Amino acid sequence: MILPEPAGLIESLERSGWRTVIVATGGGSEAIAHLLTTPGASNVVLEAIVPYASGAVDRWLGGPQESYCSSRTARRLAVLAWQRACALGTPPGRAVGAAVTASLRTRQPKQGPHRIFVAVQTLASTRVATLVLLKNARSRRDEEQIAAALLLNQLAEECCRPPIHRAEMPLLEGEQVELDRESAALAWQELFAGVRRIALAESVDQTLARTAGATLQSPQATLVEEEQVLPGRLVFSGSFDPLHDGHRLMAATAEDRVSRRIEYELSITNVDKPALDYVEIRERLLQFSGQTLWLTRAATFLDKIDIFPASTFVMGADTYKRLCDPKYYGGSADAAARSVRHIAESVRGIIVFGRQIAGLFENSVQNDVPETLRRVSLFISEQDFRRDISSTQLRQQEHSSTSEPDDHS
Repeated sequence: MILPEPAGLIESLERSGWRTVIVATGGGSEAIAHLLTTPGASNVVLEAIVPYASGAVDRWLGGPQESYCSSRTARRLAVLAWQRACALGTPPGRAVGAAVTASLRTRQPKQGPHRIFVAVQTLASTRVATLVLLKNARSRRDEEQIAAALLLNQLAEECCRPPIHRAEMPLLEGEQVELDRESAALAWQELFAGVRRIALAESVDQTLARTAGATLQSPQATLVEEEQVLPGRLVFSGSFDPLHDGHRLMAATAEDRVSRRIEYELSITNVDKPALDYVEIRERLLQFSGQTLWLTRAATFLDKIDIFPASTFVMGADTYKRLCDPKYYGGSADAAARSVRHIAESVRGIIVFGRQIAGLFENSVQNDVPETLRRVSLFISEQDFRRDISSTQLRQQEHSSTSEPDDHS
């Protein structure tokens, strides 16, 4: 039995006021039973969830995942667990989301590696640990216990002060826990907690400047009050996962058309998906070398035009069509019509680019939209812009070229 004595962990978490929600997608779920059989656990563990099937994970995360056993999926689950802890009445600064996703030994030999990802999310940081196990060197039971021990150890290391005794996992030669942890500056924390809606990302060029022997610093953000955001900006909103040449050409074309410098906007929140964790925010920000980038909680376009008054917005034809689709307004055609009128009255303009959708290039000028919206829109022709590329395609290509066949258990 390699699992740590849970009483000390429960006592330390309770003493510090932590309240946690735990998610395990099968592998590592033994940690849940290990904690819940300990007196006092009900004062610390608010909820424990085991979305075992891929469809169950999809429902939690708002859609199919490119990989069900990955650092990103573990981090997304941990963020949702943190949000759930807050929804159950925990102050944001005392909430903890912990998640484990693993691909372990099964009856049939796996084509890919046996691996474990554990993420712990607090208001102050995102922590993710990765462990690749020597294939077929242990029983399923032994691998399960290592996954559970890794989850409990990461929870203890992130939240227990002073440190408590950790489980010593019997790792084999070549096995090593790899840790990635991102501490959040105040601006990130206030965005994450919903205390503010906007912050200005610091220049990545300055952040990444190195001197001999210097440690690479993560990009941060500057606190900005909403009334300081002046009107009349040229704003390009997106997830930028990743930022690619199509985005850059759209930005350059828009700058030429209106003679203003592009400013990118990245919302850390999404209508039906978990918020971006701090590791994810760091990776997205590192793409914008020397560019102006706003971090916001503007999950919808109505939120964006509220934060950036009288501004010009850049978008693809697919996003443009959604502006007047009743599906995005609770199914109400009246709500969609009111929103379109509000958008048309609030923006300085919308620059629309054609996009390849379902294998066909959709020219932006062909969109069937209300005349009120069309009057404030500038449509860029296919002759002036066409790039058949998407962030989704790039992620899929990257995943297929670097990953083994994926499953979780």
